[in-house]
Amino acid sequence: MLQFKNKTIDTAIFDMDGTMFDTERLRFRTLSQAAEELFGKPFTEEVLVGSLGLSATKAEELAKQHYGAAFPYADIRRRADELELQHVRTHGVPVKPGLLPVLERLRKSGLKMAVATSSRRAIAEEYLINANIFKYFDLCVCGDEVKQGKPHPEIFLRAAEALNSPPERCLMLEDSENGLRSAADAGGLAILVEDIKPPRPEVAERAFARYASLRGFLQELAACTPRLPMPALTEPFPQAVNQLKAGIHGFGAMGGGYLAQVFSHWDGYTRPGEIIASTGNALLRDAVNAFGKYSVRYGSLAFDQTIQRMRLVDAADDAAVAGMYRDCEIVALCLPEQAMAAQAPVIARGLAERFAAHGRSLTVLVVLNKVGGARFVQEQVAGALRERLPARQAEQALERTHFCETVVTRIVSKLSEEALLRQLRIKHDLYEKNVAAVREAALETAAPDYGIGDDQAEAISPIVSTLRDAGAPASALAPLHLILFNSETDMPLYAQRGGELLEHLRQIDTVDDIGEVQALKNRLWNGTHAIIAWYAALLGYPTIGHAMGDVRVQALMDHLLDVELAPALRAAFPALGPHLPEFVHTFRRRCAHAFKDPCARVGRDPLRKLQRDERVFGSLAMALAHGVPASGLAFGAALAVWYALHHPNALEDGECRTIREIHAREGSLRGVLCWRGEYHGQAFAGLDAGRDAALLDAVQAHFNRLLAEGEAYLSAPALA
Repeated sequence: MLQFKNKTIDTAIFDMDGTMFDTERLRFRTLSQAAEELFGKPFTEEVLVGSLGLSATKAEELAKQHYGAAFPYADIRRRADELELQHVRTHGVPVKPGLLPVLERLRKSGLKMAVATSSRRAIAEEYLINANIFKYFDLCVCGDEVKQGKPHPEIFLRAAEALNSPPERCLMLEDSENGLRSAADAGGLAILVEDIKPPRPEVAERAFARYASLRGFLQELAACTPRLPMPALTEPFPQAVNQLKAGIHGFGAMGGGYLAQVFSHWDGYTRPGEIIASTGNALLRDAVNAFGKYSVRYGSLAFDQTIQRMRLVDAADDAAVAGMYRDCEIVALCLPEQAMAAQAPVIARGLAERFAAHGRSLTVLVVLNKVGGARFVQEQVAGALRERLPARQAEQALERTHFCETVVTRIVSKLSEEALLRQLRIKHDLYEKNVAAVREAALETAAPDYGIGDDQAEAISPIVSTLRDAGAPASALAPLHLILFNSETDMPLYAQRGGELLEHLRQIDTVDDIGEVQALKNRLWNGTHAIIAWYAALLGYPTIGHAMGDVRVQALMDHLLDVELAPALRAAFPALGPHLPEFVHTFRRRCAHAFKDPCARVGRDPLRKLQRDERVFGSLAMALAHGVPASGLAFGAALAVWYALHHPNALEDGECRTIREIHAREGSLRGVLCWRGEYHGQAFAGLDAGRDAALLDAVQAHFNRLLAEGEAYLSAPALA
């Protein structure tokens, strides 16, 4: 049951050609070709357009009015059917954009559904099966089964009667004038979805509602059907596939281990036909494209989730990356801040191509883990776009691009390349064994008795054999999957409210002020996570999970969360107070299970995290501003520099090497923390020796103790 425009609806009846399928244009071509073959000249446009929505009998009458009683219409129609079927069997049925989401929403709203088409049943069923939408309909009423074709209402009346539905409670979707008259005369709620030729005004006004496309109807339908709640982690992705594409610019931990899941759940009714992601890792790209899928492992639930319909492109292929922005409805930008200078021109190229091709709006989810990240990206792209397009066109392209700030609450780690290679070797061996087993089983199977005539069995047997042989590799590959990411289980991706598409995506939680959520996460989690990683690494632990068994690490975490950050956040953001206990609990749970979360990964790029308003100093300044003692945070800032200077693995991190160079040149901790050198094309946002004297003194005190006492102070820092 559905409430649509204040009407109670229990049934939807669809015309087929021109409404669900873009076959009217194809039909025009095949009819003209058949007429030229059998009659010596093609149909005129007047006859073709005039026959839209007519039954075969009515269309034949129209043709003979123009070409004479001897016109071989029946032969031409049969030949056109052959040509059309040949095209469909080769290229598939051209499905109208928006059809699958419409069918899914109507079906999941509990409606009965039927097809009422002027096409013959043999044609109609083949098309519906070919397009994989036959499953949505309870029945079909076809043109060769009614006495009077459209514009007579018989076909719609028969469909409604067969479904025990009063016509006034039926949506009847049509594209042609004749079809609209048929639906309206049947007493149904006629929905006009325009196609080749709009009806005359006096006919069009009989429509209950009128749309330029199925996507237009979908927008209004979406407001009448429920937004599905946040999915459970183990809930399967929707089976139905829409015709949309989603993009992931940067197939790293967040892109591949999180955003691919967000896009796969989509709105809960359908999922994108393709998710395109960019990566510079050739091995990863080839492996995923070869398997056609990969998996994310949720260790705490012993659950592997398979992501399908993925295609990875080379991050160095500017045309492919730009094409992602041109063709997708939404793109998740999952790149580090320092990559934006090089990627902004590529994104601008994609937006320019999009503007020139179709001008549809685009949503860009900025997953930068940076306050003001969306504004930063927009400014970078705007500059590049203005260099590519005239000013007015650049502004129009920007107006149609929604750069959306996000907050990620999930921790994801990517498996090492060594682990991927090991998996590939194991999976290859299993695949070879599976293929051999499938083929051996096929050879040992006796010839089946199909229970049909010998002639039919002889015809069908080679088809079955071909399918079985072709299916052997697929059957062998099906149970195999590549685990590429380890992930925690948190589901929602927080996003700034504003883009219409975001309101429909099931796993996205839109908020009015993303800054508050971002502040809560950054202050409570990100800085703490980095501090724990530096501390654990200096104590000799490889992962966060291993370190959590050490009472020293646990004590530092408890102090940071309970004594310093929670009180400071309550004072700074009173409205967030009720959410704090859950955020604290989630963070503790994650760290306790983070046995595959390397300290080196969590603690990477310490220089970025030591900027004045970033993770560590932003929290430290907030605490001091609200009168909350923050010795633990000051100790954490000292740990960042100590880690960069002394941990043996720090030399593998470019920012750690930079810290060593600055310290060697300046000769002091203050020289590092107050550094103002070039950092990714701009001045580093270091501390100010005068304004930030209190911060510097607090950190220096711990650093001096580390210099004087070394391991002893590391094991028992003064946090009181």
